[in-house]
Amino acid sequence: MPKACTLQSNFQNQFKVSVIGCGNVGATAAYAMMIEGTPTELVLIDHSKERAEGLLLDFEHTLSFLPYTKITASDDYGACANSQLIFVTAGAKQMEGETRLQLIDKNRKIFQEIIPALAKVAPQSILVIVTNPVDVLTYEALKLSGFPENRVFGTGTMLDTSRLRFHIGEKLCLNPQSIQAYVLGEHGDTSFPVFSSANVAGKPLLDFDGFTKEIAQECYEETKNAAYRIIHDIGYTCYSIAIVMREIMKHIYQHSKVVVPLSVRVHDYCGQNDVALSVPCVLDSSGIADIIKVPLNELEQEQFAKSGDTLRKYLQ
Repeated sequence: MPKACTLQSNFQNQFKVSVIGCGNVGATAAYAMMIEGTPTELVLIDHSKERAEGLLLDFEHTLSFLPYTKITASDDYGACANSQLIFVTAGAKQMEGETRLQLIDKNRKIFQEIIPALAKVAPQSILVIVTNPVDVLTYEALKLSGFPENRVFGTGTMLDTSRLRFHIGEKLCLNPQSIQAYVLGEHGDTSFPVFSSANVAGKPLLDFDGFTKEIAQECYEETKNAAYRIIHDIGYTCYSIAIVMREIMKHIYQHSKVVVPLSVRVHDYCGQNDVALSVPCVLDSSGIADIIKVPLNELEQEQFAKSGDTLRKYLQ
């Protein structure tokens, strides 16, 4: 029997979005969302009320040029009440030479304060975790919130996938939107590309003239090292992840049912259980509507297992 398919979004008259953390990522993402015009209300939360209020004032001065959005700034999580969608970006940022997993101790403590408070004031919200290490903290947020698994997920390898498609597109002289290729597993050093099913219009990548396994691996290495390069050059990454957040917001509001790789708690996914990893997910106004099990070759299954085994060591 075909699945019953709900075609209407849950959000018709009001869409309140909260961003927790007004650092580079949170501020840039909030700005991108405001320009896009979807939220009817945008809440900016930061432990420094002054920073949140300064950002609010700067945003308010653009409203004569943009669709009107009610903007609130606070250091009180209570301002998030009745939010449909909450992005959590608060936490220590990755420094040059530091891996994402090295942030876990600092950011786990921050989450132990933030997540229960958000769950209390906005119990029906969708929680999207952006703070690194995103996979470990997605798992942590799921436990701390008590929310259903479809309403807690991380941005995961959605950005890694976009980076990979860009680099492949450069080699093939094609728009990245035409590339069907995923990065799955950890959003970190054990991520891996799924080249076994990567294609353009159904044509396998390796069937394109001049596109070899070596070039494919080069594209992935550029993808994997991108964050380290950007942090070395400008001290932080924010613009690309901000667009990822904007796209997630838009797809949730529009009930898009688009397939994107996100970090979710997996159950018997290529042998992996009870750990958050990035896999292709169906995203709509309920959050994660479905998880798609994609075929992985033997090497990719080993790489997926390595991601799971690596992350499981950091779970409590």
